[in-house]
Amino acid sequence: MTTGTKNHPENEPHKTVFYGALHDLERIVTTHLFVLCPNNSGSTFLRKALATSRRTWNLPYEGRAATSGRVVDDHRLLGSARIWAARRRWLDVLENPENYDWLRTRKAWYFQSYARDPGASIFVEKTPEHLLIADDLARHFRNAKFLFLVRNPYAVCEGICRTLRLRHRRGLPVALEGKRPETLAARHVATCLERQRRNVETLGGRGVFFTYEAMCDEPEEVTWKIRELAPELDDLCLRRRLPIHYNYHEMLTNMNARQIARLDAGQIRTINRELRKHRAVLDHFGYEIMDPGR
Repeated sequence: MTTGTKNHPENEPHKTVFYGALHDLERIVTTHLFVLCPNNSGSTFLRKALATSRRTWNLPYEGRAATSGRVVDDHRLLGSARIWAARRRWLDVLENPENYDWLRTRKAWYFQSYARDPGASIFVEKTPEHLLIADDLARHFRNAKFLFLVRNPYAVCEGICRTLRLRHRRGLPVALEGKRPETLAARHVATCLERQRRNVETLGGRGVFFTYEAMCDEPEEVTWKIRELAPELDDLCLRRRLPIHYNYHEMLTNMNARQIARLDAGQIRTINRELRKHRAVLDHFGYEIMDPGR
């Protein structure tokens, strides 16, 4: 059975879609493909690009919105705050496997998903916080595979800080607790990079690693890597224009220079104080400590 909607989540009303609620995804899905990366790292574009493939089932939002378990009470705040890896007590909540109900979560994800073809066999999920629990995903989902992604930490920090300040102006919770946004953003990013290095080391055989910069500057090569991991994705194309953040269509573009240029010297010095504590992981991924004077 097919169903169309004028408010389709990927803003492509001219395309017919099929809904997981009307199909037996427990039988149809043979691969679970998880996009794992820090927030503000290009994963929304990647998720939407994967959703254009006729081989994938997709959620119209990040998977956290339908995650079940005791983690849910804190998840909404931690997810919206965008700095969920900045404090130990938040990590304790998110990294505890007892806080997740994966059976109920999988059923909810399947029910709310959509596809371009009812015979699609790959289920795609993207929630930035899930980079903390990659091993748990590997245990609970059949044929779990991973796309590991990182981005220049200064560009990530700029995006996070801009969002935190916007939330503050709107009177929304930001959970800064007296700390500067740059301090918590840098701490968050560094922790994410540490966890991602561990993910690649332990689960690299089940996934592919690439950077935001490579995805933007060499999309064909990254597409080839993804197809090697999941050969079914023979119609995947990353060099395209897609709706991002609901209000504009964007080609795959490296935004690092534009975002980093928004940081002033004081902000960079604050970020550097945190990043220098994690110099080894920055070196591991090929990123450098920035000179505030540039």
